[in-house]
Amino acid sequence: MIEIAKPGRTEKEWLLREDHVGEAWVSRCIDLGEYLIAREQDEIIGFLRFSRFWGRIPYMEMIRVLDGHRRSGVGTALFLAWETEMHESGASLLMTSSECDESRPQDWHRRNGFSETGSIELPGIQTVPEVFFLKKLG
Repeated sequence: MIEIAKPGRTEKEWLLREDHVGEAWVSRCIDLGEYLIAREQDEIIGFLRFSRFWGRIPYMEMIRVLDGHRRSGVGTALFLAWETEMHESGASLLMTSSECDESRPQDWHRRNGFSETGSIELPGIQTVPEVFFLKKLG
């Protein structure tokens, strides 16, 4: 059974290894409660990291499931737990994105109720445009 929870300081080392954003951002996200982790039999097997676009709109920055656990519902469990938490906190809209050449993540976003809303080019940062997705919460 998959357990979804907020990480604490004890999971920081795992997040530093698996989420390549640097110690300052990992610490910030832990402190602000902007991570969810998935566990199976006491082993961390995935995470979801988010922030708030413009300080208001929940923005899923990264969702990652370890090899060997993909395509087994772990990502969906993380997403649904996050969606529920955001809805309960009063959010009416969710946001996420992916690079325009990442068809599998985009298909996953669409399967989970997101609609493409536009893209932007980020010269010097990415070689391809970033595609943004929104999901309205009822």
